[in-house]
Amino acid sequence: MQISQTALTCTQSPMRKYHPYAVQAEAKGKKVYHLNIGQPDIPTPSAFFEAIRNFHEATVAYAPSPGIPELQKAVCDYYAKVGVNYQPSDVLVTTGGSEALLISMVCVLGRDDEIIVPEPFYPNYHTFATQIGGVLHPVATTPESGYHYADTALLESALTPKTRALLLTNPGNPSGTVLTAEERRLIADFVKKHDLWLIADEVYREFVYGGEPLSSFGTFDDIADRLILIDSVSKRFSACGARIGCLISKNADVIANALKFCQSRLSVATLDQIAATALYSTEADYFASVREEYHRRRDTVVRKLKEIPGVVCECPGGAFYLMAKLPVDDAEKFQIWLLEHFDDHGDTVMFAPGQCFYATEGLGKSEVRIAYVLNQNDLERAMDLLALGLEAYNRETSGK
Repeated sequence: MQISQTALTCTQSPMRKYHPYAVQAEAKGKKVYHLNIGQPDIPTPSAFFEAIRNFHEATVAYAPSPGIPELQKAVCDYYAKVGVNYQPSDVLVTTGGSEALLISMVCVLGRDDEIIVPEPFYPNYHTFATQIGGVLHPVATTPESGYHYADTALLESALTPKTRALLLTNPGNPSGTVLTAEERRLIADFVKKHDLWLIADEVYREFVYGGEPLSSFGTFDDIADRLILIDSVSKRFSACGARIGCLISKNADVIANALKFCQSRLSVATLDQIAATALYSTEADYFASVREEYHRRRDTVVRKLKEIPGVVCECPGGAFYLMAKLPVDDAEKFQIWLLEHFDDHGDTVMFAPGQCFYATEGLGKSEVRIAYVLNQNDLERAMDLLALGLEAYNRETSGK
């Protein structure tokens, strides 16, 4: 019996790949500080739970395949506040942003078609593209440049006759890079010029720390026919377990064909949709306070990293991640060593090694992604553990 080449080509999630090592460390009595996964500790707004408690139907029935109308309208109302006019018919509710991404790629990529992706990127992009027979064409960036990629010559260097789309995350995961208005316009012009689809993953839109207004590629009317937006309640409302995302497009052909896949999985969970609808009634001060909290955490991580000799890290503009280049030859080996051989008073730390965030062979080997989703005290301790671990690891591996 053989496993398919498609499955073998896909890689494991770097956020979850090292979980067994963490389980073993905890079984030995260690406390592991998790900086490896983007699971916010911010409380989910109470409206979510109230909506579930107020559900009194006798049967939990299938929802409509495109999503319940109340949620579709709530998404449109949210976008109106961002300056984008969408109709409920432009919105398909999905099982998290992940399903929206997969369906988007199925709709615009054929076998061996290529999709340009700035790297480092969310590793599941590779899994989704591979799953449907598409090919990621990476655009390499560097820690020293702050992982910026909005450069016409750089993007055009990735074009081939098989290029069909550009996929990006803004604000970025894993880099935290935020595109400026000028950079967004450059990208819009690029996809127009080369007749490409733009899949814009905007699930971290609320998390920007430079005082800039919330933005979306949806504000560019001249690319509305080639734009597919990906959104989700997971990060915005700290409701990752709700698994509610959406695919949004004004292109009627995209929606009509994406609906085929929505129908094939019947529907998204009814209760989750009802509860997610209630989340969109959350007041603006919730987002302001959450943004302030993550801003403080970001500054803590950047300050701590800059105190460690040999670390390369630019201050990210958004999301709740950053990439850093560590003074090690292999971040994966260092991660495993931290979990198996290191502790300080019974404590150790876990991050996501950077190599799996790249498609280009050899890149990211000494980089890590840090998710600053811990409370302030735990975050301070986790960063101290990273510094102590680096010192001990380099002393041990150098033989001194």
